[in-house]
Amino acid sequence: MKFTLKDYQEEAVKDVLDRLKKARKRWREDGDKHAFSLTATTGAGKTVMAAAVFEALFFGNDEFNVEADPGAVVIWFSDDPSLNEQSKWRLNQSSDKLTVSDLVTIENTFNRDSLEPGKVYFLNTQKLGKNSLLVRGHDAGEGKDERLPMPDARAFTIWDIIQNTIEHPDLTLHLVLDEAHRGMGETKAKNGDGKPTIVKQLINGTGSVPGIPIVWGISATVERFNKAMEGAKGRDTLSNVVVDTKKVQDSGLIKDVIILDVPDEDKGDFSTVLLRRGTNKLKAISEAWNTYAEQQGEAFTVVPLMVLQVPNSPDHNEIGKALETIFATWSDLHPGCVANVFGEHRTETFGSYSIPYIEPQRVQETKDIRILIAKDAISTGWDCPRAEVMVSFRAATDKTHITQLLGRMVRTPLARRIPGNDILNSVDCLLPRFNKTTAEEVVDYLTKGGEFGEEAATGRVLINPVDLKPNPTIPEDVWVKLVSLPSQSLPKRQSRPVKRLTILAHELAADGLLPGAGRKAHAVLHKALDNAQVKYAQEITKARQSVLEVEGQSVKTDMKTGKKSFDDFLEAADYAVIEDAYRRAGRIFSPDIARTYAEHVVAQASESEDEDAALIDAHTTIAALGLVSAIGPEIDAEAEKLANEWLTKHKGAIKTLTDERQESYRQIRELSAHPLDVEIARPKAWIQATTVREPNGTERALPRFEKHLLCDSKGAFPMEFGSSWEEKVLHAELKREGNVAWYRNPDRAAQESLGITYEDGHDIKIVRPDFIFFSQLGDKTIVADIVDPHGIQFADALPKLKGLARYAEDNPNIYRRIVAVAEIDSYFRILDLMKDNVRKAIYTATSAKSLYTSSIAETLDS
Repeated sequence: MKFTLKDYQEEAVKDVLDRLKKARKRWREDGDKHAFSLTATTGAGKTVMAAAVFEALFFGNDEFNVEADPGAVVIWFSDDPSLNEQSKWRLNQSSDKLTVSDLVTIENTFNRDSLEPGKVYFLNTQKLGKNSLLVRGHDAGEGKDERLPMPDARAFTIWDIIQNTIEHPDLTLHLVLDEAHRGMGETKAKNGDGKPTIVKQLINGTGSVPGIPIVWGISATVERFNKAMEGAKGRDTLSNVVVDTKKVQDSGLIKDVIILDVPDEDKGDFSTVLLRRGTNKLKAISEAWNTYAEQQGEAFTVVPLMVLQVPNSPDHNEIGKALETIFATWSDLHPGCVANVFGEHRTETFGSYSIPYIEPQRVQETKDIRILIAKDAISTGWDCPRAEVMVSFRAATDKTHITQLLGRMVRTPLARRIPGNDILNSVDCLLPRFNKTTAEEVVDYLTKGGEFGEEAATGRVLINPVDLKPNPTIPEDVWVKLVSLPSQSLPKRQSRPVKRLTILAHELAADGLLPGAGRKAHAVLHKALDNAQVKYAQEITKARQSVLEVEGQSVKTDMKTGKKSFDDFLEAADYAVIEDAYRRAGRIFSPDIARTYAEHVVAQASESEDEDAALIDAHTTIAALGLVSAIGPEIDAEAEKLANEWLTKHKGAIKTLTDERQESYRQIRELSAHPLDVEIARPKAWIQATTVREPNGTERALPRFEKHLLCDSKGAFPMEFGSSWEEKVLHAELKREGNVAWYRNPDRAAQESLGITYEDGHDIKIVRPDFIFFSQLGDKTIVADIVDPHGIQFADALPKLKGLARYAEDNPNIYRRIVAVAEIDSYFRILDLMKDNVRKAIYTATSAKSLYTSSIAETLDS
């Protein structure tokens, strides 16, 4: 793979491969057909996951412990040829093993007797329509023969090809349904009779053509697919693979914020006003990306575009006037910057402007396009990460069309979160024909999920928010203190330590921080394997013997009496057996380490020894090392130790790199079972709500506070509280002597958020304390206090306290105070976790309330 998979992607790929293996085994042994689905929210990287699956399916993968399937064939099916082309392009971009010749679009000229193994074939609904050249001559078994004649020079219809592939004894055909929730109903004939859709014909079979053996559905909304599979003919279902939406959000692949701008008034058409505002936002976000690129020293930058969404039957003159407004607002834009993606696929005339058509899958790469005019044809399956502003002329009744298109715009342009910058982590949607009440329904859809159980695709949705920038009154020492605070992250799905070390060595060498890092890493692990040969000499001798000899039994049967006798035999292993054992050891130590260690062993061999014989002997030794169970964990421990030493040693140098490079190292840290602490990123720009809507429909302005690290143009920070007493805690702390600033710690997985891990049963979770306060002592030193108001009624109250206590114990010189606050009988009681006796009491406590009511607790204002 060209990309390192995110932890949730790796988990999903492993689960999909496991289901494919089961389905393949049952098909080949018993002829049973199976289906399952992969459910992941928009922006999760479903095509990247598919690419990893195909690589493992066709070529094998040691990391997933998967052998290559020499008979695997895949049909990738959707109802949109442009969507297929985009998926094909993405698969090629994601994989370093799938070549252009492995990804085949089936055109009308396609002419084979069966599909070829090791390839992904792209088909769409239109190619299987009754008038398609690919199906002419096919007998669908529907009685009256209305078949069109097969084209000259064609020996097989596409249905014949599919049938031949299914029935081929050495092939296993897989059907991957992209946007699997579509096409699961029935089509209606002119006489009113129902007829299975083409998708269902592929699944269940048609005429003499059997259903495809293995069906894998991919979508953000798979309930329709799942229901269809329940009624499928002769097909069992395997458990579905479901990707946790929160993990996708935390990964930084999708935007953190969607901003909805709507008119304050309920009457009138504000199209021109908000269109100008949208154009100015496009200009501002373009400048922001240019500034970011300059700061990072990047040779390229993101080129944002604005989607102008219009009704399905648009007024072309009205669109022409909209373009005039856009060009007048930002003189850099001109008609050459505009394209349309209408379903008519032609140049459209809008007023005095002729605007060409562009294929949706080409928009992302065509940087000249800055304004994209769209209806709803691109609402599903298409996306364009650089589409960062949308102005919708659709009516308030078209909430679904708007939310679906917004769902296509949530991918982050650089496939990562920009540290501390909400503006570059957001998408703007301006709705001139909506009001706030209707916009709230869009918010509900986006935050609570759509139809058929689709989960939300973004973290926060804000209506008419305010931009916050660094507070100019805050001393620089406060900012320095903030970014020095150690933060923790949730342990990811642990990567193999040797693989983690290899990735780290590559990155350090690429950045010039440790030349020859890969060679140095291998040298350390070679030495560890040398030591293991001495330490486990006896065990290795026995293991080596088992590699070189093949034990077995021969069975002798007396045909007269039916009696059986068993005779043991022992034969010398041949080269193939030794190599198989060597490859298994490579899965333990990593294939790369096994290879270089073999070279290391051969280099130490006698000069008189034949080189080929020395290499076989080295492979035998490595195979034996892999059979000694204690050696693998020791090599892993050595790799983990070295990786953590390097990360600590080069910590300062890594901080001087660009955000993109720092992100690579952050991910490597998190690949450990026990991630190293990470520092908080300095927040640069936030977007914050200023009002909240009450249940009765009225709006309430949020209270505003001074001295926050980020503020609006008036120096204030709007704050929404989860409970009435949190505000009282904030007021009390701001009155504390020496207070100079405070920070509302974000409650999301942003790099500017301080996180602290805690154990809740068998799970590791994370708490993000509400407040960090900064005070100046008499000697001008800045000190930090963590203050976390938390209700004791929650089941995780005690586990969180224990996590905070361990964090305080591990960082005794970083903070002045770390206090947990709870309201008990109208009094605010606090536990100061910097005190030894408080921590000891927390570690042995059985309930949170008992701690707050005991003598170790103090009152907030004491």
